[in-house]
Amino acid sequence: QLQLVESGGGLVQPGGSLRLSCAASGFTLHSYVIGWFRQAPGKEREGVSCISSTGGRTSYADSVKGRFTISRDNAKSTVYLQMNSLKPEDTAVYYCAAAELPILFQTLCLLRPYNHWGQGTQVTVSS
Repeated sequence: QLQLVESGGGLVQPGGSLRLSCAASGFTLHSYVIGWFRQAPGKEREGVSCISSTGGRTSYADSVKGRFTISRDNAKSTVYLQMNSLKPEDTAVYYCAAAELPILFQTLCLLRPYNHWGQGTQVTVSS
């Protein structure tokens, strides 16, 4: 019923850019906080960025701050993650996730629980 599908991953050189997309179906995207997470082989999943239901508030992990930008287009039921100045340590499978949260708890959104997850898209940064 509720589906999230990531796309836009691929192989890029260090310093390059990618834009990931998260397309939602089966639910009203504008009601949900959306987060991007990533997991590299042998490592724990980590939060990358998240955006409030209206797009008015965003959060970023320290490791990507200043390089990544999250945005959403609720009319297109899509959330984006623009990734610039990519580093080899950004290599991971990237997942988008959705959570329905009260407005008060849409702050610090990387710390909140998420109920719905996509299948992931591979990002590889290598020369």
